[in-house]
Amino acid sequence: MIGILSFPFLLTLIFLRVPIGLSMFFTGLVGLIMVTGDTQVPFGRLKSETFTTFSSYSLTIIPMFLLMGHFATLGGMSQALFKAAEGFLGHRKGGVAMAAVGACAGFGAICGSSLATAATMGRVALPELRRYGYDGGFSTAALAAGGTLGILIPPSIVLVIYAILTEQNIAKLFLAAFIPGIIAALGYIIAIRVYVALNPESAGVGPRIPWGERMVAMAKIWPVLLVFAAVVGGIYAGWFTPTEGAAVGALGTGLIAWANGGLGMKSLGESFLVVGRSTAMIFFIILGAAFYNGFLALTQVPQGIAEWVGSSGFSPYTVLILILIFYLILGCFMDSLSMILLTIPIFWPVMQGLDFGFVTMAELHADRAMEALLAVPDLTRDSIDALLAAYREGAQLSLAQTVQFDTIQAHFGADIVPLDGALRALADGAEMTRDQTRALELRRVNQGALNRINTEMVAIWFGILVLIVVEVGLITPPVGMNLFIINAMEKTTKMTATYRAVLYFIASDLLRVVLLVAFPVITLVFITW
Repeated sequence: MIGILSFPFLLTLIFLRVPIGLSMFFTGLVGLIMVTGDTQVPFGRLKSETFTTFSSYSLTIIPMFLLMGHFATLGGMSQALFKAAEGFLGHRKGGVAMAAVGACAGFGAICGSSLATAATMGRVALPELRRYGYDGGFSTAALAAGGTLGILIPPSIVLVIYAILTEQNIAKLFLAAFIPGIIAALGYIIAIRVYVALNPESAGVGPRIPWGERMVAMAKIWPVLLVFAAVVGGIYAGWFTPTEGAAVGALGTGLIAWANGGLGMKSLGESFLVVGRSTAMIFFIILGAAFYNGFLALTQVPQGIAEWVGSSGFSPYTVLILILIFYLILGCFMDSLSMILLTIPIFWPVMQGLDFGFVTMAELHADRAMEALLAVPDLTRDSIDALLAAYREGAQLSLAQTVQFDTIQAHFGADIVPLDGALRALADGAEMTRDQTRALELRRVNQGALNRINTEMVAIWFGILVLIVVEVGLITPPVGMNLFIINAMEKTTKMTATYRAVLYFIASDLLRVVLLVAFPVITLVFITW
């Protein structure tokens, strides 16, 4: 009961404008005192929880990504991205706004922060939008929406924190975010096109840029491509970890900013101070969340909710949709990082207990069996497929295929009957018996392995969905953080005008959520088991 009552208490503190980190920390401390009945345990946790939270090596990725984004701004990369996109799109109706969204997507690939992306691109694009007669509300809404791409397109600070909270692979989460990120950018461009079609007076048209000038503008974005390729390519090539990749990215953008004349000793010191303040703010929120979530774990609230959902009879998709709706509502009042830190320790145990059936035992057997067969000397993927096709069609094996069967038998030292049954099951897409899996010496094919694979798939899919609905919260009235940042730069535009225009982008986001919920393969297509 104390754990449940802590929620309204926490929300009251937040609505009273107590900083979110302090609100969670204070609620957790008071809650622990009430649960334990003394102050010894709660105050003892001040030392242990602080060390446990900040001794995580993965957290060092946060200041590195922040520093990379700050150096990228000093290096003029945001202007180069916008000019390149404007060269190809500026002459179309709504093209300058589309170029701003495209530039936000490119800058998000080397920044990782939504607020930083929105603020940076706002300074670059707003003057151009004014120059071509774009409506103020439309301009601010487009830039606020484009800024949200900073936390979806890898690298993403919020995605890193989600990975730490759910103990998932950061590289796999980054990979899963690529296609949803591209869909997001395309969706915003479509939203702009729809808006200008319905409100033709809201946007002007820029001059058509000659192809020569377009190529020159494209050539100037090579630093962005270089940094992105070095960081993301290096991570997936296995050259370094995501944390090391963030350090490489920060060094690379710093050198480029120095070469472009944007980084000197004075600006370097200022960069460290800015990033230090931002990191301190994020880390204090993380500490407050760790303290509060430790209190919740002691009260058994997350476990109780998970057990109740498991016994309620609700379908997994029903539970998922209810959680996403909750995020959409909460996003109207709270920033993205706070939502992730506050809710994931509660909702993730619930999602872990749901079976979405992404991978079946037959599919697991097929994947492991193919790995085993490809390890047999003189067998190729084509020859294995031909052998399985003969089994599937019930045809007599050719002389060459009989030799292949004998080669497989000799390699595994298997008996003919279980090996023949294993190949038939593989050809038919059926689940194998224990004797058949032993015949191919398959490993990691038990129920525990299947559960771990499905749990990882659910974690990655759920993480991307949560990131998107959190992203919607950044542009949802009344407390859309990106809306306030951009509107503060365009003081002549009323906030109500921005609210009206941003509804088109929110509609695009909601359609994207529906698409990714209905077709999880869009998110998971690049993820290997």
